[in-house]
Amino acid sequence: MKIICVGRNYAAHAAELNNPVEANPVIFMKPDTALMQPRLPFFYPSFSNDIHYETELVVKINKVGKNIAKKFAHRYYDEVSLGIDFTARDLQSKLKSKGLPWELAKAFDGSAPVGSFISKESLNPIQDLHFSLFINGEIRQKGHTALMLFTVDKIIEFVSSYITLKKGDLLFTGTPEGVGPIKKNDLLEAYLGDQKLLSLKIK
Repeated sequence: MKIICVGRNYAAHAAELNNPVEANPVIFMKPDTALMQPRLPFFYPSFSNDIHYETELVVKINKVGKNIAKKFAHRYYDEVSLGIDFTARDLQSKLKSKGLPWELAKAFDGSAPVGSFISKESLNPIQDLHFSLFINGEIRQKGHTALMLFTVDKIIEFVSSYITLKKGDLLFTGTPEGVGPIKKNDLLEAYLGDQKLLSLKIK
């Protein structure tokens, strides 16, 4: 199982971090050790003083696929959830300034908590989903998948032209604007529409 992530997939988020919008999806990956066990807290790592939340729609791949055409991509997932791409922003900035890869800032243990999965058949079309993140009861992020620069099906087409997708792989589809830092004792709650799919305590 692998975790494939898309960066800069919402124009407003790219703008808030002063990043350009690219012609193709920006792809990076996390190992399976980035997943968290259900009901466990996120432990703030010792190597960073500036961990940021990035709430994202997550799609679970349901079968093996290579060179998947966009028009067939919808057949390769039937469940979605919400996840948080935790990012060590201070470390990421240092790595980027040296032209180095981001992995240490993005792929560390526990950096990809994912909520409960639900059938896409019970939801609006994949590009018409609203999601949100609350921290300590206060809304911090609101996203609508219609604002993605690259649709879920386009991402699957693009990624599968380079990397074979396998059953159980997770696709993090990018975060909207409103990212920011977390602190110890925060409670993070992520909603898809009015359904709470993820609840996470910071320790």
